[in-house]
Amino acid sequence: MTEIHPNQRVAVLADSQNLYHSAQSMYSQNIDYSALLEKAVQDRNLTRAIAYVIRADSPEEESFFEALRDIGFETKIKEIKTFPDGTKKADWDLGMSLDAVTLANHVDTVVLCTGDGDFARLCSHLRHEGVRVEAMGFESSTADELVEAADTFIDLAERKETFLL
Repeated sequence: MTEIHPNQRVAVLADSQNLYHSAQSMYSQNIDYSALLEKAVQDRNLTRAIAYVIRADSPEEESFFEALRDIGFETKIKEIKTFPDGTKKADWDLGMSLDAVTLANHVDTVVLCTGDGDFARLCSHLRHEGVRVEAMGFESSTADELVEAADTFIDLAERKETFLL
């Protein structure tokens, strides 16, 4: 496992839906993305920070997207799909994975801010390519396979006062 050093180039990929639902269901609070980004980078060189968000036509979301951009995140926005039976779907798993694989040649470390176990296979792939993988999420709502597949896991619940607004 590669260690953290100041010259590392870091990409931070934040699964906003996953983080939002975890923070809301457990604490009825929102994520402090500024603190999240600072902890993810840890005085290394930030190459890219991307927040994957869903547009669901709620009034406060545009100001949220703008706040993310002010903090230093590039936002990738996907419209929510409503199917004929009324179910809704929108997830960024594939988009995040493709971006991570594309960025792998340009960074030393990828920080995945999510608890989604679907990213465990991505972690294995990136590590096989020589990229350090760090995951950040709330441990109680993070899949064990993601924690095991990453080089390190940072439990946001251990510092709620830092990572929640």
